[in-house]
Amino acid sequence: MLLAEVVAASAEVGATRARSAKVAALAELLRRCPPDERSTATAFLIGAPRQGKVGVGWAALGALDGPAAPEPTLTVAEVDSAIDTLGALRGPGSAARRTALLQDVGGRATAEEREFLVRLLLGDLRQGALEGVMADAVAMAAGVARPLVRRAAMLSGDLPLAAAIALAEGEAGLAAIELRPLTPVQPMLAATATSVEEALATSGRSSVEWKLDGARVQAHRLGDEVLLFTRSLNDATARLPSVVALVRRLPVRSIVLDGEVLGGGDRPDAFQDTMSRFSQHSGDDAGLGAWFFDCLHLDGEDLLDRPLTERLARLAEVVPAAHRIPSTLTDDPAEGRAVLDAALAAGHEGVMVKAAGSPYEAGRRGSAWHKVKPVHTLDVVVLAAEWGYGRRQGWLSNLHLGARASDGDGLVMVGKTFKGLTDALLTWQTEAFLARETGRDGIAVLVRPELVVEIAVDGVQVSTRYPGGVALRFARVRRYRPDKSPAEADTIDAVRALLPGR
Repeated sequence: MLLAEVVAASAEVGATRARSAKVAALAELLRRCPPDERSTATAFLIGAPRQGKVGVGWAALGALDGPAAPEPTLTVAEVDSAIDTLGALRGPGSAARRTALLQDVGGRATAEEREFLVRLLLGDLRQGALEGVMADAVAMAAGVARPLVRRAAMLSGDLPLAAAIALAEGEAGLAAIELRPLTPVQPMLAATATSVEEALATSGRSSVEWKLDGARVQAHRLGDEVLLFTRSLNDATARLPSVVALVRRLPVRSIVLDGEVLGGGDRPDAFQDTMSRFSQHSGDDAGLGAWFFDCLHLDGEDLLDRPLTERLARLAEVVPAAHRIPSTLTDDPAEGRAVLDAALAAGHEGVMVKAAGSPYEAGRRGSAWHKVKPVHTLDVVVLAAEWGYGRRQGWLSNLHLGARASDGDGLVMVGKTFKGLTDALLTWQTEAFLARETGRDGIAVLVRPELVVEIAVDGVQVSTRYPGGVALRFARVRRYRPDKSPAEADTIDAVRALLPGR
């Protein structure tokens, strides 16, 4: 397949806001794609080549300059092979070989293809083919159920692989993909509830668990090998030797656990302090501990589809109580509220309320899990920031905040805030925003929507000022969330749910 066909599909997707049109355009391309290039084409369209980052930055990409090809000739396979070579270049003379390779590819690329390649190699391909949209396109092209594609992608950690299997083997091939220890899966996510009573009214009999304000960690063990992954599926094994040792001591052959890493002694550390320690690559994790709340696999048995009560029982069989998050199984609001009070008294941020019979839905933010905090908080994305004045002269201060659209595709502005910002945070965010600048609008600096910030609000009110029809009341910054991606921000529906009377 010609790269130009992929570029054209990418441009078509980027030119429309309609999810159905995006899905149809991508599905049509996948149907035409040769079997041995389906995985690569899918990876290109979601902006994630299978080789990952290959060490090519703006300086190296200058080699793509020069006259563009008048007609498309580059194929998907040729570009994939070139990226392979770029990733393998090492040692003396590698810079010259990299330049020569990029000049060759650039000389054979049209102007449109060259722009696509630059953005692909920089990890900045934002044409709207998000993984959720692409998963739906794969389902349409292969004629299979969408949940099967999403589940296969989550369990394999590889949407391009799931796409190739769906198109070649259909539902039978997708169903054969299972959780494999040492291969991370997307974590299950929680919706927001305003109270334990509200959460229990939705989920019925539930496990009410302390909500630790730490770093989410997925622990895998197969034999003596242990791997730890962050919520974004990055390998954190080398950072947490004591957690590795803990998992290796468990009386199991294979296991996959979901949990939290948290700092502190008698009282838990603040989130930013935990993340500061967690982010160190020194291999010294003194002061950090691990607490687990779910068991996804145990000794060859996949537990994802088992009810939560069974998974908790299996967790209790192998993980000592000192390393399990406290929980109570109940449908009594008073008992659930007592768990919340105990969690708050211990210095934690609230509770999780999880339906007792719920499966573990990897990568989903459904109605089976709810987080309850005494203060309304939202995770939103920074869209822009305005230059400050007076004491804040020279700093980017007033934040423009966006929630995810209802379908998860795009962002909807819901308010602004300049409250809760320390001098240190103002200094950091000014540098971070300028590095992500995409343009100016008066005193506002527009930025790539990459940074997630947790805000506290007193509530939400109806407003015609913003496109979502709501505005935040007394919003203030609590912290930035480097552990979260924009795809994990709260939706406009979660914001609207805080309206009085909802």
